[in-house]
Amino acid sequence: MTFSIVAHCPRTGQLGVAVSTAVPAVGAMCPYIKAGVGAVSTQSWVNPYLAIEALALVNRGVAGPDALDAVLVRDEARDLRQIGIVDAYGRAASWSGKSCTDWFGHIADRHFAVQGNMLVGEATITSMAAAFRGNGGPDLAERMLLALEAGQAAGGDKRGRQSASLKVYAEEEYALLDLRVDEHAYPVAELRRVYEIAKLQLLPFVSGMPRKGAAAGPLPEAVTEMLLRSPPDRPGGGGSAL
Repeated sequence: MTFSIVAHCPRTGQLGVAVSTAVPAVGAMCPYIKAGVGAVSTQSWVNPYLAIEALALVNRGVAGPDALDAVLVRDEARDLRQIGIVDAYGRAASWSGKSCTDWFGHIADRHFAVQGNMLVGEATITSMAAAFRGNGGPDLAERMLLALEAGQAAGGDKRGRQSASLKVYAEEEYALLDLRVDEHAYPVAELRRVYEIAKLQLLPFVSGMPRKGAAAGPLPEAVTEMLLRSPPDRPGGGGSAL
């Protein structure tokens, strides 16, 4: 009931998931990421433990595709599952159980995998893969969002639209970006709007947060000054004033 991309950036080491579906709050259900380890989207009839256990195996040195095989063997309902995984070396794989709702399928390649079920048709995932492959320059978040937009433009979920999510981890244990549109008539378009504001207002704040192994310091003065303004008066606008 979902279309998604899991991806790794060999340039930055970032890992991410972008996903959309026609149920609320997909960002709370499907994406799982561990910095420096891997990224997973677990979907169709969601089993979060597939993602949690697969990432635990990857963290112990198992390749992403092998970890996926290992957790699926133990899931008696695997024919109802769909899952994509990529590890920090760019090794990617997907599984689409034979009992997923048509149309369903996946494409796994170096550094990314796209997968979807209950789709209008195959064009959703082929368009996502083409968009990701064709945009090697932008940051990982932008490339994944372009892929999600391409999937939606090609049809997306055959029931309609309701929620979308974009999550990226860099080297820290906390997310670089964790953006969610939990209920909206045009969730992917709304996710794009939120992302454009987050680039200007949120990412500068996150860049000043404490880092592993480094002494915590104050936020840059320009970021502090920006965040003291009302949201509509900041770069990109958004929000509201009193």
